[in-house]
Amino acid sequence: MKIAVECQSPLLQKSLEIFLSKHLSSAKHCEILIRDVKCLEDERCFYISSESGADLVKPFSKSQLIMALESKYEKLYKTVAKKRGLKESKEPKVETLDFEILEKRIDLLTQEYQKNILNVVRAFYEK
Repeated sequence: MKIAVECQSPLLQKSLEIFLSKHLSSAKHCEILIRDVKCLEDERCFYISSESGADLVKPFSKSQLIMALESKYEKLYKTVAKKRGLKESKEPKVETLDFEILEKRIDLLTQEYQKNILNVVRAFYEK
């Protein structure tokens, strides 16, 4: 998944760049474009805002962001496949995709848990 970030808020821009460092790409070559301003003309646009109509409502966690982006990517991929006239096998793909999403979610939670434990240990020994 290739993602570009174009936000007016410098704090949101930097946070997203840190969260999505493995997936960053240029706006020309991206599959999803994250913005904090509505963009109706581009179907790749992923809108983040405090408004209820946004693709992701602030505040959010890293795992919520990843899951919302994966959902958007899946919708875009299905739309592109339908436009090209490709037939999809229904059950096997859905099960595999759901399992991959679950795996990624578990990985993210495990990494966050590990960071929290390390921070607690560091804080304890710094005293």
